[in-house]
Amino acid sequence: MLNKSKEAFKQAKKVIPGGVDSPVRSFSSVGGTPAFISYGKGAYIYDIDGNKYLDFVQSWGPLIFGHCDSEIESEVLKAVKRGLSFGAPTTVETELACEIVDMFDFIDKVRFVSSGTEAVMSAIRLARGVTGKENIIKFDGCYHGHSDSLLVSAGSGMATFGTPSSPGVPKDLIKHTILSEYNNTEKLIECFEKNKNIAAIIIEPIAGNMGLVPASKEFIKLCRELCDKYGALLIFDEVMSGFRASLTGANSFYDEDPDIITFGKVIGGGMPVGAFASRSDIMDQLSPDGPIYQAGTLSGNPVAMSAGLKSLQKLKKDKTIYDRLNQKSKRLTNGLKDMANKHGIDLQVDVRGSMFGFFFNDKKPTNMKEVSKCNFDRFNTFFNYMLKSGYYFACSQYETGFISDAMTNDDIDNCIDRSEKAFALISN
Repeated sequence: MLNKSKEAFKQAKKVIPGGVDSPVRSFSSVGGTPAFISYGKGAYIYDIDGNKYLDFVQSWGPLIFGHCDSEIESEVLKAVKRGLSFGAPTTVETELACEIVDMFDFIDKVRFVSSGTEAVMSAIRLARGVTGKENIIKFDGCYHGHSDSLLVSAGSGMATFGTPSSPGVPKDLIKHTILSEYNNTEKLIECFEKNKNIAAIIIEPIAGNMGLVPASKEFIKLCRELCDKYGALLIFDEVMSGFRASLTGANSFYDEDPDIITFGKVIGGGMPVGAFASRSDIMDQLSPDGPIYQAGTLSGNPVAMSAGLKSLQKLKKDKTIYDRLNQKSKRLTNGLKDMANKHGIDLQVDVRGSMFGFFFNDKKPTNMKEVSKCNFDRFNTFFNYMLKSGYYFACSQYETGFISDAMTNDDIDNCIDRSEKAFALISN
């Protein structure tokens, strides 16, 4: 029962557009009332009606250790007692930056911001400033935040609501965004041949905003080659996959390095944080060292930095965590696929570390067009049945799921067992 959540949603709609502060949370694509969450602990969340859910959303990625991890919580409380914000430098910013730089050969410097949207927006400004060019290439289905020039055929919430772009975005900005198809080599080559003023390619190498759809190695290699050939910069948007797909994100799956990389989610340990990073010759062009301006009053917030620092330190210390997470992800997705097949239902699954995705389709999608052909009615039936059964999956076919280290094999096996009734319902 969601009686209290229904009333809370009703009240929220009176003072918050749609009753939510991020559109996908409204459950508009799957129907029903969103559960209003009271608290989380470990692998579970609890709503205001007292219902308990195994959480496969994990705040859309950052909670690798589950909810209320005692070590991260302790560092946050220590930081809070020292002060919430100063608008001045703190040493914890440098400590977290050092942890990140230490993991990547192609990173020399990091700048912290307050969200993934801000990180990507700043990375694109930096690329344009460095190259002196205006146009960028993005891919259909890749979501890079809600800044104006990037709301063109975006994934995630934009895809959920079937909106190719947004009112309020000036056409003069969109004209500098060139749209290509994810994993389509011919169209990407054509983009460069027809446009000579390209500053950057921006791509989710492991796309998590049209479901989980990784780029092929060949496609990433082509992105790198074309950027080098035409004097453009390659930006990896790893706001979602950074430190999630592996300790070094997409770097463990591809042989090519980006020029600029954006982070979010995990480096905040659950707090609102984003970052963008690159080699010194690029980052040194940012203000105050260079002419490219970027600023933020709450950037490097000491509470958020403390949470992120402890999270990354725990990840680096535990040498087996990503193997455990990957095994659990495969246990879940293979179990769901077997159960679906048992009932004659085609289900495509994929895993990258602790990220997972599944599609009701007869073949695995490789781009947004193919994702859009999946059976969304089946997904909605599955989602709603599993939610009522105590399993909280992402509330849109266009979103990715996440495993936390707090989940046990028994948790996952119970979920698989319960899914049989969902697939039986779908097959009938």
